[in-house]
Amino acid sequence: MKKKNFFLEHKQFTIFFILALAIAGVAIFAPWIAPKDPLEAVMTDSLKAPCKEYPLGADKLGRDLLSRVIYGTRTSLVYTLILVATIFVTGTVLGIIAGYFGGWIDQVIMRVADMMISFPGMILAIAIAGMLGASLRNGVIAITAVSWPKYARLARSMVLKLKRNLYVEAAVVNGTSTAKILWRHILPNMLTTMTVTAAADMGTMMLELASLSFLGFGAVAPTPEWGLMLNEGRTYMAKAPWLMIAPGIAIVIVVVVFNMLGDSIRDILDPRQEN
Repeated sequence: MKKKNFFLEHKQFTIFFILALAIAGVAIFAPWIAPKDPLEAVMTDSLKAPCKEYPLGADKLGRDLLSRVIYGTRTSLVYTLILVATIFVTGTVLGIIAGYFGGWIDQVIMRVADMMISFPGMILAIAIAGMLGASLRNGVIAITAVSWPKYARLARSMVLKLKRNLYVEAAVVNGTSTAKILWRHILPNMLTTMTVTAAADMGTMMLELASLSFLGFGAVAPTPEWGLMLNEGRTYMAKAPWLMIAPGIAIVIVVVVFNMLGDSIRDILDPRQEN
């Protein structure tokens, strides 16, 4: 029997995987793709409408909007990947510790997680970012602080189930070290579900990071970042709407692509969740 081609069999995944690669390519090759320096200000071209020289127009400082949107892809994608990785590692590690060791360690970690969940996530992230100061790094810290409980609770529930399996109990009886049990028997059996969750959260995390920048708690000028560009453009929305249209469309496209890619990965790795 002829084996089916993976990419032809999963067409939705293939389409959005190609689009995600294209977005990543724009981020990587931004210096060669962008027609101008995104930080170069030409005050005589301030708020210039889209034209041959400025395909998407110019901002209030006369900087090329197309170049800033292209470089914004790099900024948004890199910090979103850092954010998702940080949340993934933090939540998974704390969940494994809580689920495997139990006792007071479990109580402390879960009570802190419950406390974080009891607050509206975005409001708490704004409060944390406000205390730390506006920057993308602090934005990542703030969103991580309110998002890790989801992963910790999921990891804990899986560990509680896995550690009752006979092969784990046999490893304990044989004197296998805790580190080896976690590394060989627990982590491999929960990694797929945790990875699916992280992939599905890519779009959401990108949107939250852009939201913090839009509110003034994330990226700071002159960084080319989509949320910050929306913030800078809202003052001139009636006079120069292209300042908000370009980064707004970029956010929508990238968030949709990564959301759909995450759903496709979930359907492939965990087909039980398919409707």
